[in-house]
Amino acid sequence: MRVVDVMTTEVESAHPDWSLKQAAKAMIDHGVSGLPVVGDDGTVIGIITEADFIEAEAGRAVGRRRLFDTVFGEKKTRVPSTVGTVMTRSPLVVDRNMMLSEAARIMTDRNVKRLPVVDPDGRLEGIVSRGDVLVAFARDDDAIATDVELGVIRKILMLDAPDVSVRVADGVVTLTGEVPTRTDARLLEELVSRVEGVIRYESDLSWSFDDVAAGPVL
Repeated sequence: MRVVDVMTTEVESAHPDWSLKQAAKAMIDHGVSGLPVVGDDGTVIGIITEADFIEAEAGRAVGRRRLFDTVFGEKKTRVPSTVGTVMTRSPLVVDRNMMLSEAARIMTDRNVKRLPVVDPDGRLEGIVSRGDVLVAFARDDDAIATDVELGVIRKILMLDAPDVSVRVADGVVTLTGEVPTRTDARLLEELVSRVEGVIRYESDLSWSFDDVAAGPVL
């Protein structure tokens, strides 16, 4: 499964010239704790999260209520005036075709809750969050096996299901058996990786004819 399969495409973003009040209101209105910051050309130049507000206000951990009281309340606190002054610059971003398992690893290793998804020019295409990963990886193994056997093997590749064995355990798909060609094996592996809920696949497929080694027919 890839990032594009689960990412949110309707993404609220912030502009570096926004006031902190604008950014905080956008977070509250959309029920999110962070926003990608996009420049005039549509490229992602930063990200602003509740933690950035917190550091701007006091440089120490405080609760959500304290955070928004600071921005909206009567208490006068010296905070920077724009998103651009507190945002995290050059944030971690991912490509839409990255494997979801790799995006999950990045979130874990770098302790981030969300990753902006950008096109080759760095323009915002979507966002993938820990919640998206959890929902995808929590899918039932039997449902994944059914999608692979019926949706991929029979309907798309039109192969005889008994020729290929599919086992799924905790989102890991194991493929064994024989397919007509090496290209069929490659296609099967690629399509399985795109099935919702698949963390990774392990393949021990063989083929009757190696059409890749044989080269094009003249």
